[in-house]
Amino acid sequence: MPLVHAVLLAIVALSLLLMLWRPRDWPEAWWVCGGALSLVVLRLVPVRSAGHAVAEGTDVYLFLTGMMLLSGLAREQGVFDWVASVAVRRARGSSASLFLLLYVAGTIVTICMSNDATAVVLTPAVLAAARRAKAQPLPLLFVCAMIANAASFVLPISNPANLVVFRGAMPSLSRWLAAFAVPSLLSILATYLVLRWYFRKDLQQPIEPEREAHQLTATGKIVTAGLGVVVLVLLAASAFRIDLGLPTCVAAIVVALVVSARARQNPVLLLREVSWTTLLLVAGLFVMVQAVESIGALQLTGRWLAWCAHLAPATGAAVVGFAVGVGNNLLNNLPLGLLAGATVAATHTHGLLANAVLIGVDLGPNLSVTGSLATILWLLALRREKLNVSAWDFFKVGALAMPVALAAALGGLVAMNAIGH
Repeated sequence: MPLVHAVLLAIVALSLLLMLWRPRDWPEAWWVCGGALSLVVLRLVPVRSAGHAVAEGTDVYLFLTGMMLLSGLAREQGVFDWVASVAVRRARGSSASLFLLLYVAGTIVTICMSNDATAVVLTPAVLAAARRAKAQPLPLLFVCAMIANAASFVLPISNPANLVVFRGAMPSLSRWLAAFAVPSLLSILATYLVLRWYFRKDLQQPIEPEREAHQLTATGKIVTAGLGVVVLVLLAASAFRIDLGLPTCVAAIVVALVVSARARQNPVLLLREVSWTTLLLVAGLFVMVQAVESIGALQLTGRWLAWCAHLAPATGAAVVGFAVGVGNNLLNNLPLGLLAGATVAATHTHGLLANAVLIGVDLGPNLSVTGSLATILWLLALRREKLNVSAWDFFKVGALAMPVALAAALGGLVAMNAIGH
């Protein structure tokens, strides 16, 4: 291997390691953007190539901005607190019922608002509700973490990684549902059954019923209605194969302006709901993937994907899905999703194997806390609340939930592919 390639790979690997480790609790974006800048300064990546890589992520930045704005509005107006409160009230003192209701709520939030909203924004509301009900919080918090990935390929809007894997070639909504509806349902059901079994003892304890349900304010109702409209807009955009970033961002801004006018607040203040460092993180990852591509990484991954294509359909899908799924936990699903998406595009892979790649990218992070940024942020949110879930605690659950759900989803994918042919 040429020395220049070795240096490039070392910088990328070190940056990703520091992103996951977060020394001194410095934001992930610092390490990734620092690594990307180093690649440019050392002329390992030309400035023009870096600029082109950053520009490629425009649709993802717009989508993330819109979803973060909508999630912030929902949190600020108490929508998530209301959802959790209704779940506690309807559970009628049963931990198992509360677990199921919150699992359903998390599924809906993930489908309509992306996995980040479930893992990061719904989690504090669920924890607050659990404390009021004096329920065991851990099973309910794992619901937020696990369903965020298990339901993240129901729709194209359910996970930003979906835009990354299929960037420039997003299937129409009808094709998406034909491919992923059954695998998604199996993933959601399998994850629920594993979690329900794993926490069966904790869920035998009674809880205190909610005496006064959290009331949704007038602006909260506007936000809820606005979320419904946004989902319809995005489904329409997906049906007509329109990039989702701009419609998401525009729709979110419209909802934000309506809410600000109703609440008589300065809409500029809503900009604080957007995590600008997250956008920088994604931009830096685009540069790093471009750097890895420039030294022939796509040739290697392309040959591997071609080898899988010569296997029997079920075997090929299983190899691809599990390899990508486990790989998420070594690299994190955003950089791996970028690389996998570039490989799929470069090799013109479509159908069964391309869909197996997406399922692996979306569902694989349930194995460990390093699998996705959303899971890392979920863990940090718990630590802020003085709750400690170690990497080993998460892995003990993930080592059961992820393989079972992934096998079920890939089995459904293969079955639907066989029916389609």
